[in-house]
Amino acid sequence: MRKRIITGDQPNAPTHDREWLDLEQLAEVELTSEDSAFPIESALLARGSSGWRAAEPGLQTIRLAFSEPQSLRRIRLEFLEAAAERMQEYVLRWSPDAGKSFREIVRQQWNFSPTGSTSETEEHQVQLPAVTVLELTITPDTSGGNAVASLAALKLA
Repeated sequence: MRKRIITGDQPNAPTHDREWLDLEQLAEVELTSEDSAFPIESALLARGSSGWRAAEPGLQTIRLAFSEPQSLRRIRLEFLEAAAERMQEYVLRWSPDAGKSFREIVRQQWNFSPTGSTSETEEHQVQLPAVTVLELTITPDTSGGNAVASLAALKLA
């Protein structure tokens, strides 16, 4: 039997992680609030680990404004909530005209529970040509509680 040890750096290794867009180079981020201990870069950049968290409860918006229009095929969102039971809703929209008009991609709700579901990962397959703005709004608690919005990761391809 032949055997060899391989590493993740092999040319035949999956390119899944290399497909994601470099948002640091391609987009400017606008957001409604940010906890300084959990900056937006932690959710958008590959080197981030702690994710983003809002500075205050309630509806939050994260907007990516691209310097050049982008064609998007995949949008991956990751949310974590291990402490509180709540129903979250997010809405993902895109604009072809620098934010003058928006088209909804998806509106989704998720129930978080510390004893059950503590994470939500959604990967949306899309065909969006010439995206100039991508907007994510998060309602962290649809019942109006004091939950704070957070986002573990947002990746685009």
